Formats: sequence, structure tokens, C-alpha cells
Amino acid sequence: MPAGTDQQAKPSRVRTKKLYATGVAHPAVFSEKILPLLAAHLDPSHSLILDPFAGVGKIHRLPDDLDWAVRTVGVEIEPEWALNHPRTLVGDALALPFPSGAFDAVVTSPTYGNRMADSHEARDGSIRRSYTHDLGRPLNEKSSGAMQWGDSYRSFHQGAWSEVLRILRPGGRLVLNISDHIRNKKRQHVASWHVRAILELGLGLVSAETVATSRHREGASSDSRVGGELILAFDAPL
Repeated sequence: MPAGTDQQAKPSRVRTKKLYATGVAHPAVFSEKILPLLAAHLDPSHSLILDPFAGVGKIHRLPDDLDWAVRTVGVEIEPEWALNHPRTLVGDALALPFPSGAFDAVVTSPTYGNRMADSHEARDGSIRRSYTHDLGRPLNEKSSGAMQWGDSYRSFHQGAWSEVLRILRPGGRLVLNISDHIRNKKRQHVASWHVRAILELGLGLVSAETVATSRHREGASSDSRVGGELILAFDAPL
């Protein structure tokens, strides 16, 4: 070994991704910190709850933080994620298979339009995360998981929030977990756009709080992550 070199090679960084019941990973599930905070925005009038972007179905743990009887339903477009829980249906957030006014509340976290939407083909063990890489194949063409922040992303979510309003009963609640992100060293104001889009549909903002979270710390912008996420509660018109 040449003089001046280390005697041992520096180990490479390898991320061990958590695999769920169907044998696939997911890069953006609700954190243990977030779930009870989402539950705090609900009350006993909210007994039937939907997550239209359910992923691997962590929404079904929400009742653990509530002291009244609750039934949760999930909708997820990718079967490998949906099949992790029997109360998650394979379906499209833009065409929810439920009658109007069916739910007391919607509790959800949509995609953020950030680098999780990248479609890179990373090697196994890559420290980078994305919906495509974790799933192991291209996403459904109707999924928002491959949508970067931009016009297509905004158009998709305008449709999604219209569907949420349709399936909420009068006075029903939407609890939203969302975040901004940094792109080309500039903050992308994703959260404020969602607030405006939802208010324009006629829902009223009830509460908003910022939650400090650790976020993913890999990739080119790892030193410029947004340090927190928002939890927003809205009520549908009566």
C-alpha cells in the first residue's frame, strides 16, 4: 500500500431500506412523531377516515392515538404498497370509489414534488431514495409520485382536493401533512400553494402548525433541506 494511505478503506455508505409485508420499501411514510399530531386535529365526530394517498397503510395506525371508535380506509394506486394492509384499496385519488359525503375526515400526506419524484435507476444499496427506486419499477402513469413541482403537479392536486371535498360530508375535516423543499438553492413554496388551492374550493383553514423533522439527508442538496413539515386542518363547508 502506498505511503500516506489509510490502512483500511473507508466503508461506503449503504442505506438499509425497511421492507414492508409485500417485500417493497417506501421512502415517505408517516413518522412516529407525525401520527399523534395528526390525530390531535380530530375529534369524536370524525369516525370514518380516508387517506387517498395511503402508501403502505400507516394511516391505519391512527386509531392507536384516538380514544373513540374509528375506522380508517386507504386508497393507493400502486398494488405493491396497497396490499400491505387489507383496508387499503388499489385505486386512483382522482376518481375515488366512494359516494359523495361518505367520510367524516380525510387525513393524508400527498407527494411534495421534490427529489423523491426522481426516476433514477440507482443500484441496490444506494443511499438515494425515490418512489420509483423504492418500488423497483416505473410508477403508474396516474401516480403523482413521479411529478416534480410544476404545472402537472399542481393540476393533479387540484383534482385530488376536488375529490376530497366531494367525499367529505358537510363540515368534514381535511388534515394535511405537507412541506416545502429546496430546488436549485431556492425554497419551493409547495405548502402555501396547497393552502390556496384548498381554500379556493371553499374549505376553511382551522389550524396550522410546524413540526421539526429530521428529513432525508442524502443527495446533492443534503445540506439545504427544509427543517420542518406543516400540519394543516381544514373544514368543508356546511
